[in-house]
Amino acid sequence: MKATQLLHNLGQSIWLDNITRDLLNTGTLKRYIDELSATGLTSNPTIFDHAIKNSSAYDAAIADQLRSGKSGEELFFELALNDVTRAAHEFLPTYYKTNGVDGWVSLEVSPLLAHDTASTVREAKDLHARAARQNLFIKIPGTKEGLPAIEEAIFAGIPINVTLLFSREQYLAAAEAFLRGIERRIDAGLNPNVGSVASVFVSRWDVAAASKTPEALRNRLGIAVAMRTYQAYRALLDSPRWQQVFNAGARPQRLLWASTGTKDPKASDILYVKALAAPFTVNTMPEATLKALAEHTELGSILPADGGDCEEVLAQFAKAGIDIDALATQLQDEGAKSFVKSWNELMEVIKSKSAAIQKTARVA
Repeated sequence: MKATQLLHNLGQSIWLDNITRDLLNTGTLKRYIDELSATGLTSNPTIFDHAIKNSSAYDAAIADQLRSGKSGEELFFELALNDVTRAAHEFLPTYYKTNGVDGWVSLEVSPLLAHDTASTVREAKDLHARAARQNLFIKIPGTKEGLPAIEEAIFAGIPINVTLLFSREQYLAAAEAFLRGIERRIDAGLNPNVGSVASVFVSRWDVAAASKTPEALRNRLGIAVAMRTYQAYRALLDSPRWQQVFNAGARPQRLLWASTGTKDPKASDILYVKALAAPFTVNTMPEATLKALAEHTELGSILPADGGDCEEVLAQFAKAGIDIDALATQLQDEGAKSFVKSWNELMEVIKSKSAAIQKTARVA
């Protein structure tokens, strides 16, 4: 049996961390659903930048949007909404079969708004309304300014994928924002069933700490941080406060593992997937990692609910001079800046493609 099926049987959702129009047009996404147990999809500015820059599949749609008077960011979101709504349609059977637990796709607000609470909430509401898909998450970064936006969006009934989380503390802050939004809905007499996932990035830890990491600890930092976060997740789900909102009809915010593609060429191609196998979680994988997982026929042990040896491992990293808290803050800040960089590059791609298309139209 393929390891993708084994992971699905374990109770962990496999989501594809990619979207392109070619993926949709060729039926590849449907094949991943049918053959590789994919039950959801995530996107981000970097993914869309690569998708539009490296394909001509968007050119006709760009031309149509230009004729409608759209440009720049407005034009991009028309393209992105087309892609994610098509993907959402592909996952609707999963969404209905799981009563809304699974079958989600994600679209991120502009990363330029990462530190602007009010604008983030406005854009989240606008994108979700325009998409008109019940199985669409709007991604909001779990930055300091993003947390109140997450609470407000949840209170407004908008399903949220909290992104750019790197540590237990950042995860707990995001979970608190989600919970406050749900509790406010209960107090207001509203339905508390609003979907959410909290996305914790894993492999970037090992890349960032590589120069200081002793050989014996190579590629173990991201997994140890994830194990510590998973322990907090399990404890939180069992807490009286969360049990109370669940009893009122709320659904738990699931923990999602992001950035799970192996970066070290010397390591296993499914290093992070095997290490983070756990029920009632999500692993969103790059396309290469998903296909690599399908080539394997075993997984290994399940992630321990008590965090296993994570504290001992993290103590060894501290002895090596790695400040976990400081690095978590650095990684979140760098992640936000990286998405801004990709966004700006994406806008340049839209601008240059628009100019080329308009020039061709004038010549014709």
